[in-house]
Amino acid sequence: MNSAETTPTIPGPDPYPRKPAIVLPAGSTDCHAHIVGPQHRYPYDPKRRYTPPDALPPQYLQMLRTLGVERGVLVQPSVYMTDNRRLIDALRETDFPLRGIAVVDESVTDAQLDELHEAGVRGLRVNLRVENGASADAVPQLARRIARLGWHLQFRIDPKDFASAEAMISALPVETVVDHIGGVPVDEGLQGNGFQTLLRMLRSGRTSVKLSAPMRMSNQDYPYRDVVPFVHALADAAPDRLIWALDWPHTTLSKPMPNDGDLCDLLDTWLPDEPIRKKVLVDNPARLFDF
Repeated sequence: MNSAETTPTIPGPDPYPRKPAIVLPAGSTDCHAHIVGPQHRYPYDPKRRYTPPDALPPQYLQMLRTLGVERGVLVQPSVYMTDNRRLIDALRETDFPLRGIAVVDESVTDAQLDELHEAGVRGLRVNLRVENGASADAVPQLARRIARLGWHLQFRIDPKDFASAEAMISALPVETVVDHIGGVPVDEGLQGNGFQTLLRMLRSGRTSVKLSAPMRMSNQDYPYRDVVPFVHALADAAPDRLIWALDWPHTTLSKPMPNDGDLCDLLDTWLPDEPIRKKVLVDNPARLFDF
């Protein structure tokens, strides 16, 4: 290890993804993954909250092929803040169908946005939970600037802030995505303020929700049964506004590391209706990410 490198502080993903029991529809898309490393070539930001082990394109693509997933979306990880070089290179170094979600701040130029678009980026991520790129105050201006590119904004939001975020998001001139089933506390139930706000945003027709990372909101271990009612309620409300993701390589996870084949098999319970499953895995991401 180079003297400038730092030992990982979190575990990596299960290196042996199993083939799922279900067969995914052709064109299925994983809508949220992070590529990180190697650290000596793509150094991490000094303000990062953790240091990950390498999670490289060959590992990710082998996992997708094992699962039968045919397209992927790479999301800029927080360890790189607004340095999108690793993301751009990952999009350009393979012929596998990939799109990207970048992180920028207010200083980004139109030329830089155009370069990101050429590389395959189709949206920006805004983390309203931790410092990482643009602040909430900068969101309206960024939204106006990316509208010409046909991009969307992807949000990581603390559920207690949904009410204030809803007002801001509803006024934006672009589509939006809320990460990880909103991360709503399962203890609050389906009638909780956070989840009801999420449903309202979903029904607006301009916000999508990412069915991903159930382990981050569940009070249980796999198969995270306490999350199922929330997924079913979202699918009943607006199946045209849902997308699905594995959240590989599952950074900062405090629970047992899932096998990605097991996560695929959750779809048998989450989305038992095959036409809706195809809509969520294939049709909705094809539109949102311009595949």
